[in-house]
Amino acid sequence: MNKRVLVYLLLTGFFGVLLGATVTYFVNFTGTTSEEQASEPLYWVSPMDPTYRRDEPGTSPMGMELVAVYAGNPGEALGLGVVSISPIVENNLGVRTALVEVEPFRSTIRTVGYVQFDEDKLIHMHPRVEGWIDELNVKTQGEFIEEGQAIYSMYSPTLVNAQEELLLAMERSNQRFVVSAEERLLALQVPQSLIDEVKANRRVSRNVTVYAPQSGVVANLNVREGQFVQPGNQIISIGVLDEVWVIAEVFERQASLVSVGDFVNMTLGYLPGREWQGVVDFIYPTLDEQTRTVSVRLKFRNPGQELKPNMFAQVTILHSEEGEQALLIPHEAVIRTGTQDRAVLAMGEGKFKSVEVTLGRLGDTSVEILEGLEAGDRVVTSAHFLLDSESSITSDFLRMSPDQEMDHDQMVADPTEMSDMDEPSELVWSRGRVEHVMTPERMISITHDPVPEWEWPAMTMSFDLDQNIDESVIAEGREYEFQLNRITGSKVVIVDFRELELAQQPGN
Repeated sequence: MNKRVLVYLLLTGFFGVLLGATVTYFVNFTGTTSEEQASEPLYWVSPMDPTYRRDEPGTSPMGMELVAVYAGNPGEALGLGVVSISPIVENNLGVRTALVEVEPFRSTIRTVGYVQFDEDKLIHMHPRVEGWIDELNVKTQGEFIEEGQAIYSMYSPTLVNAQEELLLAMERSNQRFVVSAEERLLALQVPQSLIDEVKANRRVSRNVTVYAPQSGVVANLNVREGQFVQPGNQIISIGVLDEVWVIAEVFERQASLVSVGDFVNMTLGYLPGREWQGVVDFIYPTLDEQTRTVSVRLKFRNPGQELKPNMFAQVTILHSEEGEQALLIPHEAVIRTGTQDRAVLAMGEGKFKSVEVTLGRLGDTSVEILEGLEAGDRVVTSAHFLLDSESSITSDFLRMSPDQEMDHDQMVADPTEMSDMDEPSELVWSRGRVEHVMTPERMISITHDPVPEWEWPAMTMSFDLDQNIDESVIAEGREYEFQLNRITGSKVVIVDFRELELAQQPGN
């Protein structure tokens, strides 16, 4: 690596650590009064690691000056995870709060869609016999046609034979055969007017004309004059534009926020300033496995026929459940960590605590809270990331199992009792030199060897002691083998230790 780059990175890291230490000290200890500062400190801690404690001033393993902690400092009498700051500091940080309220849940989903024909009124015309298109009266796709207008005429030997059967039945004066022949012609889509003409003139018509069953727009035109067609070939499709569908896509997580009957606003780029109002008509029951979206069918009136099939539209689905109340907080009050959602609770008098919350539905400006807060609580909406980081240093988040919460004293006293709640991590042995024994806190500071099982390098750390260990027999400056129990990701307790042989001690 280039030497200049290396020097730059080292300087950047140093100033970053220095800045973090300054902010930590600023938040945690600026609120102490003059009386507290004049009193005797309880102990000294590392600005970057509150678990590193000393009975006298000095420097931390990182080379930073230890900070004095007085009676009444945050985290002592206030409880785990509580941060206390003075009004001046609170004002300088720009701390703003919002009330946790119970209100009707409202959501707005903005998405896109495509205009389509109303398929309930879309008609496809197919021949029921094979033959040839002699005359095609509709020439262009998109052409508007009226109900009863001639679409095409075709020659089909099958239709000619069916007409001859009708005349033969009439000559024999067999009314039963006559009715049967008429029903066959109708089933083959021969118009009643042509059947009446054949009966009146007693003459077979070579070509049969087919008429439009409804007024509308030619959606598809798949034949030309002279073309041979068979049953199953699509001749023409006729759609209605007085009312159209818009098929929109909503994400999987938003599907539960859409209900049939919800109001919808729609705009199109080709008519700026215009807005259409419609409703959610149908929610499709399947999910697209590629896009992970659910299709929603919207219905709009289109009297002027400005909305045309395949147009691109922007839609806004408005959902409100007036009868259902929900516990809501602003979006900006939520801190998402990927594995846990938190909010900073404003406890009053400059006290704050980060609490775990369970989120529900996501609304326009607020989010539903299922667990963790109550109506009337206040949550921080700005500067909460700083407060959360300070609260989490001494908070009980890391002292909770998935099924049951334990207080700090119980966790330190007997970590083996966690077996009823959660599987503990593996126990490992290591060795190291005791740097400092903190009797009141039942902690020791050890410079230990690498711990390959946990991928730990050699370093100096502070550990809590199990209740079965007598800290009075531990001597500073001597080396011991000790057994570690990782209770959580950052909570490790010494559960057993044994002194090394005298020959292995330093200086021997």
